[in-house]
Amino acid sequence: MRPDEHVHDRRFLTRRAAMAVLAGGGVTLLTGGHTTRSAPAEGAPVGPACIVRPQQIEGPYFVDERRQRSDIRADPADGAVQPGVPLQLTFTVTRLSRSACTPLPGAQIDLWQCNALGVYSDVTDPDFRTVGQQFLRGYQVTDTTGTAQFVTIYPGWYHGRTVHQHFKIRTTPAAPQGYAFTSQLYFDDALTDRVHAQAPYARKGPRTVRNADDGIFAEGGEHLVLSLTAHGEGYAATFAIGLQVG
Repeated sequence: MRPDEHVHDRRFLTRRAAMAVLAGGGVTLLTGGHTTRSAPAEGAPVGPACIVRPQQIEGPYFVDERRQRSDIRADPADGAVQPGVPLQLTFTVTRLSRSACTPLPGAQIDLWQCNALGVYSDVTDPDFRTVGQQFLRGYQVTDTTGTAQFVTIYPGWYHGRTVHQHFKIRTTPAAPQGYAFTSQLYFDDALTDRVHAQAPYARKGPRTVRNADDGIFAEGGEHLVLSLTAHGEGYAATFAIGLQVG
């Protein structure tokens, strides 16, 4: 972990809190190292499952660019596209309540990550300075079904961390205070080995940290691993998450 990868507020539902919120409303709980599905209460509305995920640190590289776009691979300044294995990522966001899980429309999802060589855009780092560039950053707003989709690349690696992406979900992004959920996404180590053996990833050499050795992954990362399927020349994944929005 880089020196300034600071600890962020880790607000997320505990197993007990999630059970209390839903009280039998039909939810998949991914907390405490176990997966549990509660039965819907009699007469409860039938809707999408709510999957509770742990929140993790924001890290030092979040920049609130306010750039709405689905394909985040290019730098808007010059149109240069970051090379790498394509990744189509779909978020499905639901709202947790006592009676049901319902789609959460109008939520802003920010996604940001490093490129194939471990470099983030628009930041100053001991190893690089990319201020003014905005590749691999952007946001989408969930539609009426609670869905938002991104096109990006499989991320590279940098010293101190396993391979990951960052995301933030906000219901009122323009407000000084409002609901925000921040966490990270991870990848199967064996798949990462295969991807990183290809160009341009191979230029950086073998990575130094795997999931099991990453201190941030240890805090619930097993519930944040993407399940990827082959899609065109790359991969696709759907990430479902249920939020207790006040």
